[in-house]
Amino acid sequence: MITTELKVEKIAQSKIGDVDFDNLTFGSIFTDHMFECDYIDGVWQNPKISPYQPLTIDPSAKVFHYGQAVFEGMKAYRDDNDDIWMFRPDQNQKRINISAERLDMPAFPKDLFFEGLTALLKLDKEWIKKGDDSALYIRPFSMATETCVSASAANQYKFMIICSPVQSYYTGDVRVVFADKYSRSANGGVGYAKAAGNYAASFYPAKLAKEQGYDQVVWTDADKHEFLEEAGTMNVFFRVNDTLLTAPTSDRILDGITRKSLLEIIKADNIDLEVRKVSVTEIVEAAKKGELKEMFGSGTAAVISPISAFSHGDYSYEMPTMEDSFAKHLKKRLTDIQRNKSEDQFGWRYKV
Repeated sequence: MITTELKVEKIAQSKIGDVDFDNLTFGSIFTDHMFECDYIDGVWQNPKISPYQPLTIDPSAKVFHYGQAVFEGMKAYRDDNDDIWMFRPDQNQKRINISAERLDMPAFPKDLFFEGLTALLKLDKEWIKKGDDSALYIRPFSMATETCVSASAANQYKFMIICSPVQSYYTGDVRVVFADKYSRSANGGVGYAKAAGNYAASFYPAKLAKEQGYDQVVWTDADKHEFLEEAGTMNVFFRVNDTLLTAPTSDRILDGITRKSLLEIIKADNIDLEVRKVSVTEIVEAAKKGELKEMFGSGTAAVISPISAFSHGDYSYEMPTMEDSFAKHLKKRLTDIQRNKSEDQFGWRYKV
C-alpha cells in the first residue's frame, strides 16, 4: 500500500544531555531524529520521522557501485527571541532536484520536502542553540537503493534528512593552493551538481595541499588550469583594489546559495563587482603589485572565510591585513539577516 502521510516516532530518551555544545567537531554529532522516504514503483512513499539510527542496506545497492547520491547543506538558527529560522531553503530544495536530474535520479516533491524538514526541526528544536557561531547544520540527501549491480540508473531510492549541531567550519583564516595538476570537474560533467563523487575526487589533492601547510585547493579549469573557479567547500571572491571579482557559474561550478546571496548584497551596498573569468596570472600579478587586497570563500558551512595566503607553483603569497575588509562587512550583513538581527530586505528568511 502506498502511504504519503508523514508518520512520526519519537525517541524514548534524548541524548542531548550528553553533548558538549561548546566543543563540537563539525558534522560529527547528530540530533535525536531523522527523516526518510522511499521511492518504489515510481512513487515517493512511506515518509517518516524516526529516532536517529543506522540503516540496513543491501551490499548490492547501486549507490555503492555507481555513485548515485546527491546532497544539500542547509542551516537553521535560533534568534534572541527563541524563534527558529532557515535561510533560503527553497533554493536548496530546488538545487537538490537539479543535482538529482543530472544523475538520472527522481526529483523529491517540494511539499513533502518542507513537511518533513519542518516537522524534523520542530521535533529537535532544542538542539538549535543561540550564539553567533552556533547553528544546526541540515543534510538532505538521496541515494540509489535498488539491489542490483547492472550498470544503469536505479529504480529505487531513499531520501533522508539528518541534522548536526555545529559551530564555525573554519576557526581561523584559510590558506589555499591554486590547482595546476588535478581537476575537480570538466565541461559537460557534473561539477554544478552536489553529487557525492564530486567531493570524493577532491580529497586526495586536498590532502596533498594540507601536507604543504594549506587548508584547501582553489580549482582551476580542467583544460589549461588558467582560470580560477571555486574551492573545495566554497565559492571564491578576490578583491583587487576596491573591486570584487568572482567567477561565473557554469557546468563546472556549483551555483552556491551563499554566493548568489552575496552578489545581491554587494549590489545593494554599491560595492564594485565583476562576475567574469578570473585568471591565475591576473591574481598573481595583482598580489605582486600589492593590488590584491583580500580573498575569501563563501558557502553554507563556511559562511564567509577569509583567505590569508595562496600558493601557485613554487611561490607563496601572503595577504595583507585589512581593517575595512569586504569579507568582514559582508559576513555581518549576511549573518544578521540569517539570524534575524536586521531587516530582511530580500525576503530570504524562512520561519520554522
